[in-house]
Amino acid sequence: MPDPVSQPRPAAPNDRVLLARLRAGEQEAFEVIFRAHYAQLVGVAEAMLRARAPAEDVAQDVMLELWRRREEIVLETSLRAYLIRATRNRALNQIRHRRVAERTRPEDLGRSTAPSADQDFAEQELGAAVKRAVGELPERCREVFELSRVHGLTYAEIAQVLSISVKTVETQMGKALRVLRERLSPWLSGGRT
Repeated sequence: MPDPVSQPRPAAPNDRVLLARLRAGEQEAFEVIFRAHYAQLVGVAEAMLRARAPAEDVAQDVMLELWRRREEIVLETSLRAYLIRATRNRALNQIRHRRVAERTRPEDLGRSTAPSADQDFAEQELGAAVKRAVGELPERCREVFELSRVHGLTYAEIAQVLSISVKTVETQMGKALRVLRERLSPWLSGGRT
């Protein structure tokens, strides 16, 4: 039985009316949307970023982008779902940027030793296989896996971000790990983990 929370919901009539007013440039409609959703967007971003100030920046950026792009936005789900997804994506971008910046700090660049050509090739081949295998996971499975393993979120945080139960997160993670184990068996020691 599908998880009803994870099913996309069509835009509510109120959302369509607010969006139409927003497209017409009505600042009052924007203020209604802002008051209704801002606190939740900050909460979603804070669960991912683990800091209040950057979370507020992300939520403000999402709201600013909503105003800037108001004439071109098409809702396939509810306005709430659209804003949460935009917030989640911006927070993930910020996490990625932070990790890249940490890996490329000048003091860390001189420490690594050059790997052998064979080792470098094997790592590239394994990296490509992992990327391909993760990319082939079903969407929800891939989201859960990446939020956990790439971005370091707990199952409870993932459940909050994706608006699903912790049990669904556990199920999706188990499925992702099973599929990855199968697809990556040629690269795992002895073909098994």
